Amino acid sequence: MIEYVNQLGGSAPSTGPAPEGRTAVVWSLDTTATTVGGYRLQDAAGVLDADERDRAARMARPDLRDRYVASHLGLRILLGGYLGADPGAVRLTREDCPCCGAPHGRPAVAGGGVHFSLSHSGDLAYLAFAAVPVGVDIEEIPGEQAVTDVLGSLHPAETAELSALPVSARPEALGRLWARKEACLKATGTGLALGLTEPYVGSLPTPSPVPGWTLTDLPAPAGYAAALAVEG
Repeated sequence: MIEYVNQLGGSAPSTGPAPEGRTAVVWSLDTTATTVGGYRLQDAAGVLDADERDRAARMARPDLRDRYVASHLGLRILLGGYLGADPGAVRLTREDCPCCGAPHGRPAVAGGGVHFSLSHSGDLAYLAFAAVPVGVDIEEIPGEQAVTDVLGSLHPAETAELSALPVSARPEALGRLWARKEACLKATGTGLALGLTEPYVGSLPTPSPVPGWTLTDLPAPAGYAAALAVEG
């Protein structure tokens, strides 16, 4: 079951207990906000960890830096709510990569307690939380050139589906497909290491079933596509 929660705004959120079973809770966040969940963006350095602060400092463009800080601040605020901890005290780590075994797999909470996934694109971030592995993705609808660039890298059936559409309809279909595929790859922790062919998720209005996962399209504002993958 998916519980879609409206935007995380400037005031402190009411998260309730951590999700149980196969329920996934999804939050959205405007990453241009100057206040997130009761915290001002300018005070985020006191909440983010050293790795997050270092990554933000290395971003040359202020707008991208602010979007990164806002999304990670929101992540920590929500994790703190679910875990009953101060947002700055939540310790994040990386699981082992399922492809090579190195510690650069899915981001996770040290010690467990809740699984999470974060995605940001344009001015929006989506954050998903569950008791089982979960992946969420939001994408701005790409341009026609993006379709040309990736068409030959997808699953053959997905390439055929997109190629059969009028050129003007392909970007929206690719947006759906890309959000679904990224959600699955984030949930498994493989990322793009094995390419874009698998899993087959389809570009049609309804996602194709993915063995071992429940894949669902999420509501998204005009110009965006979003999807969620939950284990089982």
